[in-house]
Formats: sequence, structure tokens, C-alpha cells
Amino acid sequence: MAERKLLDQVSDVCRLRHLSLRTEEAYRNWIHPVREIHETDSKPYLSSHGVKRYIFFHNKRHPRDLDAEAVRAFLTHLAVNEHVAASTQNQAFHALLFLYRQVLKMEPLNITGVERARNSRSLPVVFSKEEANAVIAHLKGEDKLIASLLYGSGLRIMEAVRLRVKDIDFSRGEITVRDGKGEKDRLTMLPRSLAAALQVQIEAVKQLHEHDLKRGYGEVYLPYALDKKYKNAATDFLWQYVFPADKLSVDPRSGKTRRHHVSEQNVQRAVKTALRQAGLRKNGTCHAFRHSFATHLLEDGYDIHPVR
Repeated sequence: MAERKLLDQVSDVCRLRHLSLRTEEAYRNWIHPVREIHETDSKPYLSSHGVKRYIFFHNKRHPRDLDAEAVRAFLTHLAVNEHVAASTQNQAFHALLFLYRQVLKMEPLNITGVERARNSRSLPVVFSKEEANAVIAHLKGEDKLIASLLYGSGLRIMEAVRLRVKDIDFSRGEITVRDGKGEKDRLTMLPRSLAAALQVQIEAVKQLHEHDLKRGYGEVYLPYALDKKYKNAATDFLWQYVFPADKLSVDPRSGKTRRHHVSEQNVQRAVKTALRQAGLRKNGTCHAFRHSFATHLLEDGYDIHPVR
């Protein structure tokens, strides 16, 4: 029971600090593995399968009773016995740091001498212009339009699926990316070649939204409690996702029935299939389009500093 209360505290602090649902679930999972699959996210950021989490690793002892040596042992175990990637070990470290500093309000632990997981030295996959266009040519519908945005605007996959109608400025040829990496906003280009397809997509979203409103729904998730600040914003068409999910789902935090954005994992799978169909001998992902976007801009003599 005490462990469950601890996890509730973790969630409270995560939400107070406006951390995403994925980050909240990841932190909870590192502290104590609890399977939580919500309709708004097709699966948790990290599965509890295959990795021993902190409390289980220490025989369900409460973190208050564990010291820096316990954290050190757990992180070293991940690297030595579980052979996790460096990014996974770092995520575990930050989850535990969050637990002790922000939730338990304990003095920062002096964690030194941890066996570090090795950083990957693999180079990012970059498509040639011909390869990128070949993969996109084998995609259809929303998947094709999303991949085209990744390549044409340099968006990350989550930035693309989270786009709102209001974030696309056709007159200026710009896309505003909200809460990008590091919770920063930025502007990026909107390729003229995608403008017509995006306008068609937005018109379809408008019709779907009007249909939802007639059924008594039509709300969308708003970050940072904006639904309290702007009373009608949640049902405003401009706040709707450009790429909405096919079905309504229950928001795990509020309990409200809303229309979330399309699953990024569906797009990832479609891109993998398109890679095979295009006959590419590269193990690319959606993120390869972003790398390709930046590389091709550099090749054409553009400054990519604002793209970050």
C-alpha cells in the first residue's frame, strides 16, 4: 500500500511540473513496475517486461530506506547484467534523481563509481533525396503526409502527430512546433508542395470535429491547464490535432472522452514497410527523415541552426 501511495506522489509531482504522460509512466515504471496501458498512448514509454525496477531490485524496500549505494548498485546492474543502452541507464538515473529530489525531498545522493553503459557509436541513418522520395512514394494517406512533413519540415515524429490546426500558417509558409525537445517552441518551414495536401487534411479534421460536437464530444487535450484559462479552447477547432485518431478515447488523467492524435507507432510501422517495399538496404526509421532534411539543407547551403 505504501508503494502505491509513493507512485501517486510521483504522479502528483510529475503533473505539477507539467511532465508528459510518457515521462510520468517511465518514471513510475523505473521506481516500481506497474503495467499501465492507456488508450491515449498505445503503450507505456517503457515496458515493465525484461528490466528489474528499483524497488523490486531491492526486495520491495521503500526508497527512503535506501542510500546512494543502493542506487549505484541498481544502475550498475542495468549496465553489467541487463546490458541496457546508455540512454536507458540515463533515464533510470534521472527517474531516481527525480524521486529523491522532487518527491521525497531528500538531500541529493552522492552517486559516484557507477558502471556506465556504453554509448552507441553508430552514425545516424541518412537517406539520399532519391531514397527519401522512394520511401514516401510507398506510403499512403496520413502516413504519407506525416512522413513528408518529417522530411520537408524537419519535424520529429511526436512533433508531427501533435501538430494543432493553429500551428500551421499557410500565408507565411511556417509551422510552429510547440513543446519540442527541451520544452522549447520553434518555427520551421512549410514546403509549398505540401500546402494543398495539408489544407485537404485540415478540412477533413474540421468535418470530423463538427461530427464529434454533434455527438456531445469534440474536446481535445490542452497542456498546462489551458482548458481552465481558456474555457472554450478545448472544443475550439483551431486546437484540434491535424492528425486525429480514428476513435475517441478516455483521457487517463481527467477521465474525459476525447479524440487524441494518431499513434506515432502506426506511422513507424508504415515507414518500416515502405522501406522494404522501396528496396532500401538501410535500417531507417521516421527520425531518418529529419536527419535527411538537415543534411540536404546543409548540402544546399542553408543555415540549419534554427532547425534544432
